[in-house]
Amino acid sequence: MERYRGSTALGRTVRRMAIDTLVILMATGLAVTLTSSLLEPAAVAALWLLAGSALQLGFLVTTGVHRASFHATSFGDVRRLTLIVMGGTTAATLLAVAARTGPYGAAAPSPLGVETVFLPLNGTLTLLGLLTVRGVMRTLHERYRHLDVERRPGRRVLVAGAGEAGTLLVRTMQRHPEAGRMPVGFVDDDAVKLGSRLAGVEVLGSLDAIPEIVAREGVDEVVIALPSADGQAVRRVVDAVRRADASVARRIIPPLHELVSGKASIDRVRDVDIDDLLRRPPVVLDEDRIREHLRGRRVLVTGAGGSIGSELVQHICRFAPGEVLLFGRGENSIFQLERQLDRRWPEVRTRSVIGAVQHAKRLDRVMEAFQPDVVFHAAAHKHVPLMEANPEEAVFNNVLGSRNLLRAALRVGVRTFVNVSTDKAVAPTSVMGASKRLVEQLVLDAASRAGEADVFASVRFGNVLGSRGSVVPTFRSQIAAGGPVTVTHPDMVRYFMTIPEAAQLVLQAAATGRNGSTYVLDMGEPVRVVDLARDLIRLSGLEPDVDVEIAFLGSRPGEKLREELADEGTLQVATRHEKIFVTDLPAPDRGDLAWRVDALEDAALRSDGREIRRLLGLPVESVASAGGVQVEDQEFGRAVPA
Repeated sequence: MERYRGSTALGRTVRRMAIDTLVILMATGLAVTLTSSLLEPAAVAALWLLAGSALQLGFLVTTGVHRASFHATSFGDVRRLTLIVMGGTTAATLLAVAARTGPYGAAAPSPLGVETVFLPLNGTLTLLGLLTVRGVMRTLHERYRHLDVERRPGRRVLVAGAGEAGTLLVRTMQRHPEAGRMPVGFVDDDAVKLGSRLAGVEVLGSLDAIPEIVAREGVDEVVIALPSADGQAVRRVVDAVRRADASVARRIIPPLHELVSGKASIDRVRDVDIDDLLRRPPVVLDEDRIREHLRGRRVLVTGAGGSIGSELVQHICRFAPGEVLLFGRGENSIFQLERQLDRRWPEVRTRSVIGAVQHAKRLDRVMEAFQPDVVFHAAAHKHVPLMEANPEEAVFNNVLGSRNLLRAALRVGVRTFVNVSTDKAVAPTSVMGASKRLVEQLVLDAASRAGEADVFASVRFGNVLGSRGSVVPTFRSQIAAGGPVTVTHPDMVRYFMTIPEAAQLVLQAAATGRNGSTYVLDMGEPVRVVDLARDLIRLSGLEPDVDVEIAFLGSRPGEKLREELADEGTLQVATRHEKIFVTDLPAPDRGDLAWRVDALEDAALRSDGREIRRLLGLPVESVASAGGVQVEDQEFGRAVPA
């Protein structure tokens, strides 16, 4: 085997050709032996024997079959080889029929049985021989690889999931023993697979047997190869490994949405993350409808450098837009996004504009120059405590910026406008939530001014895992510093979804949207924030309240213990997509809305925090201010007097 691997590519090709030639000759000889009584006269039969064999070999050579390695034969190779051999057999049979019935048939008669018995039998035996050689070579190779890997020092890996993903992962480890990972077995809940061998590796037991197998086999690492599994299944494996030995590494292949979108491949194994523990069944999109909506259109995304905005852009590029405008004020974020798009979507035309939605005249010029068909508005200030301390900026960016964008969108004839909103806009208790509620009302007002075929809508969802400045990155930095991990309240719960899931559902809502609607995304079950903190600590290989302390600070200004996704008394109606619901909110009074926004602008310019809160419908008694200005206490994350 080592000598074979060390030979040249040409030498290996010649060797494969010689083996196939020998197989064809042996199959022909066996076919002649079995049908010798039918092949008369002998001289003519010999000619057909040579002609048929030469034709089979010619088909194999011209189709390049010998360039493919025998030990890497796949089902696709088997299908291809079958078509080639059957094609050669059919060609030889047709020649035999033509020789019997053609103008030269009398001079050179085809012996009885050549086209009806010998050639079909010869083709069948040839195919069986070629497939047998390749099957034996692959079996020997896998066995050799398995023994070779076992002899090499390396990490002993148990693979959870004996499906296609797990098998491909094991084959990758076997092909690359230099990576230092040795597959010792599979675990899988499919009873049919128990005890069977895949890629030379045995299915040792079910997921419940993980603790016993980890101890018995001396496992160093468990890789979860279940790309379509939900968070409950992932957590089950992680907890089983932790019970067996907390020092055993827990790793995972990317989830299905990353594999389908091309973001990752099966062999890109990574550490288990909090997203995996909260993973829900993959979002099933109506991709045809989204593609119909975006294909060839000019799409503008505000806040394009942010967590949601950049993910939106990545997904938009999948659906062949005519052009995408990346609008944002963070030059570094936009620069990084440009590099990603150049690498992953070089065929998609993009333009980048550094700007802020607060600057109305600048925004007008951009909208008039670009003339977008579709706008996704993801630019906003989102941090509740910071907006409590700086209410002016919530007005400037969230409210006035959205008003500027909506006015410009109506002026240039935007066909679809989707505002990315938040669950904090429901019965708001914070400046951030109330400002986003006001933006929803501005969108409803714009919808009443839009054309009959236009769609102006909002999409609400809760916290997005891993977005910049969110709780997960904060907890990670606190764990890295040795703690404490700070949680505001032990009973605080939040709805969470992943960034890709949020972006995909926003696109789906845009494609199926109805003018003047507010869409609510199915966020699943709420999660206790303290449980999230404990999971992150354990995923870091530490124990909560032993290695890393969890400290409770008390609720911050503007925070609720539990967020809501829909207003009390409003009806949520299901849409064609199972994870998207629509709630029709009453249209605001246009005159009152315009007056309130103008009054907020005036109060923000004067830094009058109390007036801003009053105009947003929030209590003003709790405002901690000094001359109308608040600052953020960096240690505790609370608004305190300057």
